[in-house]
Amino acid sequence: MDIGGPLERRIRHRALRGSSTLVVGPAAEARRVREVHGVSPSRIAAVFNPLDVARWAPVDRAAARAEVGLPPHARVVAWHDRVEVGSKGVDVLVEAWRRLRAARPELDTWLALTGTGPDAPELRRLLVDASPDRVRWTERYVLDRGAIRRFLGAADIYAFPSRREGFPVAPVEAMASSLPVVAAAAPGVAHIFAGGTADGGLVVPTGDAPAFADALITLVDDDEQARQLGRRGGRGSRTRSRWRL
Repeated sequence: MDIGGPLERRIRHRALRGSSTLVVGPAAEARRVREVHGVSPSRIAAVFNPLDVARWAPVDRAAARAEVGLPPHARVVAWHDRVEVGSKGVDVLVEAWRRLRAARPELDTWLALTGTGPDAPELRRLLVDASPDRVRWTERYVLDRGAIRRFLGAADIYAFPSRREGFPVAPVEAMASSLPVVAAAAPGVAHIFAGGTADGGLVVPTGDAPAFADALITLVDDDEQARQLGRRGGRGSRTRSRWRL
């Protein structure tokens, strides 16, 4: 996105056009740089979000679930991020989860949330109003990679309902944990799941709670498909994350 005054924009335009190589994350931003600044595609390098995949080895599932407070044999959908309703789509996730529980009340399914942020009170209100059952929310920032790895290790499916993103890390962490991902088609997501199910993800329109719920139900109902997507995502995260943190 071009910001700043006229002089800054002119300097940026000249700098971009004069660069020998540009590293641009999201595919949409790379396309904008080509179109707005006339930069040749040969001078733009697409680099997948870097992740030290060696740190994302499988964890003990039973121990991870005990740490989060989840039943050992349930089907668990996980989400971790900053709690911002508009950009992160947590309202979509809450409504999708309500629909899933209404459609499959007989199944032992849980939603595990980790994170906090400026809209934490709004998320509490959403959970009260929607009254979905079997939700476990750890309301705190988690910066420790080991803790996030254990949290993801307790899950079966990862949910990513964001409306706006740059080049998100959370779904890549889920892929490295061999989790299938249900993701909204926010900017940046298309680059991660360019191949759709071939890359381990089910991608649905942003802001569409019914579509998000249907995708979650698909994976809850079909454990084998979920495992296949998780394996594909795991392989993709290891072959595409060539930079190490």
